[in-house]
Amino acid sequence: MSNKEDILKRYRANVREKFDMPDLSDIKAITYPDPLVQFIKMTESVGGHVIELKEEQDINAVVKELYPDAKEIASNLPEITIATRNPDTVGSANDLNGTDVGIIRGKFGVAENACVWIPQQMKEKAVCFISENLVILLPKSQIVNNMHEAYKRIEFDKTYDGYGTFISGPSKTADIAQVLVMGAQAARSATVLLLPE
Repeated sequence: MSNKEDILKRYRANVREKFDMPDLSDIKAITYPDPLVQFIKMTESVGGHVIELKEEQDINAVVKELYPDAKEIASNLPEITIATRNPDTVGSANDLNGTDVGIIRGKFGVAENACVWIPQQMKEKAVCFISENLVILLPKSQIVNNMHEAYKRIEFDKTYDGYGTFISGPSKTADIAQVLVMGAQAARSATVLLLPE
């Protein structure tokens, strides 16, 4: 028996009272009259940006306009023709270091907290965190009210070992001297491009 199994066995032997898992079926989670409006409001409140694209707008032109000085753009999305790096073809995650803009696809957004579910759809998931600026493409019809609804929708792509993450706005921290620092652990900016229906 391993140390872990031994510790767990001893822990379980000393449990005096056991409780059943609570019934969560009757929890009334928060809902919004217009989840899209709430998602946009929350995204802005956490430091992100939202742009609602029109049918005729070209995603590549919008990204170039947002980040005119970007030299290294990473994406494996077929509609992104301005990418200079592909997270599917780099030798290692380290090859994505120095990425000015990473462009990824979100499956759905959460109005409650501005999270976007990003399943791993690329070989090197580091593009989600190493990019200075992150652009998330998200169909505007794919916004749920709350995390209860979100967890019911999560699906993992078995191609990439079932990894996924929620991203909400840019990386930030104010742990040191209560000074807000953007980009502390990941992207300095996060922009959600809402795609038309």
